[in-house]
Amino acid sequence: MDIRLKGGAEKVKKDVGLGDELGLSPESFPGLSPKVIVREGDHVKAGDALFANKKCPSVLFASPVSGIVTSVIRGERRKVLSVKVKPDARQAYTDFGVKDVEAMSSSEVIDSLLAAGLFGYINQLPYAVSTTPEVLPKAIFVSALRDKPLAADFEFELEGNEHDFQTGLTALSKIAKTYLGIGRGQSLECLRRAKDVEVNIFDGPCPAGNVGVHVNHIDPVNKGEVVWTVDPSAVIFFGRLFNKGFVDLHRTVAVVGSEVARPAYVNAMVGQKISTLIDGNISGSNVRIINGNVLTGKKCEPCDFLDAHASEVTVIPEGDDANELFGWIRPRLNQYSVSHSYFSWLAKGKEYALDARVKGGERHMIMSGEYDKVLPMDIYGEYLVKAIIAGDIDKMEELGIYEVAPEDFALAEFVDSSKLELQSIVRKGLDMLRKENG
Repeated sequence: MDIRLKGGAEKVKKDVGLGDELGLSPESFPGLSPKVIVREGDHVKAGDALFANKKCPSVLFASPVSGIVTSVIRGERRKVLSVKVKPDARQAYTDFGVKDVEAMSSSEVIDSLLAAGLFGYINQLPYAVSTTPEVLPKAIFVSALRDKPLAADFEFELEGNEHDFQTGLTALSKIAKTYLGIGRGQSLECLRRAKDVEVNIFDGPCPAGNVGVHVNHIDPVNKGEVVWTVDPSAVIFFGRLFNKGFVDLHRTVAVVGSEVARPAYVNAMVGQKISTLIDGNISGSNVRIINGNVLTGKKCEPCDFLDAHASEVTVIPEGDDANELFGWIRPRLNQYSVSHSYFSWLAKGKEYALDARVKGGERHMIMSGEYDKVLPMDIYGEYLVKAIIAGDIDKMEELGIYEVAPEDFALAEFVDSSKLELQSIVRKGLDMLRKENG
């Protein structure tokens, strides 16, 4: 189901500068137990590690910029929320050396990514977490198709980065068979004729671009198997490392949404403060700022930092100040309806300015098959969610939990008449299973 929202980005790129502070958050990397390896006042170069995976110390996470470590922000029970760095006026980079990927072995590629603090940008199925090199995958999947509402166009981001993207793909292909998923409408030659990978073309509405959908249709994950999934922007990061010899985490981010005055793309850095991306460009006063996509991102404040995997910053109306008399029985020509309850469905191609309201309370699950309509995987979504809520691990395994990630249930959460937080439920189920399996 394609949800047409107002506020898509115009294909122009703007420079906004780094700002006075950047921060890298361990929460950008699911499943990570961080160990901070810098102190306040330390000077780091771009590429120096800020923290490591406590359970696998060889997996480091690189600073996006050079500068002074200003603070380590902790939450409850001393949980690390972010490590902040004040950037230098002139950036300095740790030199990892230019490498010829064609001549490298699998172990050399992995060691290079580990040393540069980039390996943690690779996720894995099962569990949908940041991976470690302890278990090698049977396959690697990259999806260059972004089809969620207001999603950034990867082809636009790819312009000028084609060589680095191909180098990153070649590097991944040294580790395991690599699949690149693209959309039928994507025409860039470097995507359709990418070397060293198997290119698969997907057609259909959202979530055809989900990497989990690609895995399910091409090489499903069974118990005991592992596949790696890599965001296409991270593939560019990998390619820059080998081509340039240093860590370069700048990327193109779409600032989108009905409350953005001039939706466009900005040249940003991983960990950049959200305020630097949106200041002076918000048209509304009571808004919800989302770090990432409107379906899968996290609510944030302007002082928060850009998620390591976010390709959009989305701004929509909060909606808590909306008062509608007899709203549920009015024709509602400007309200989107999945079930055609309003007459707005007659206006084909209409764009909507949806707000953040849930419009209803949590209630008992209704076995109506509504999840199946937006979950194009060989999964019984409703039964899997029920098994997770019940904590039935055997049923969860039988119903295919190893194949899914929370984002695969994003559309199901949107259409769910029971108003359940499905992505959160699936995340808890995956964490439960991961703990159970050690």
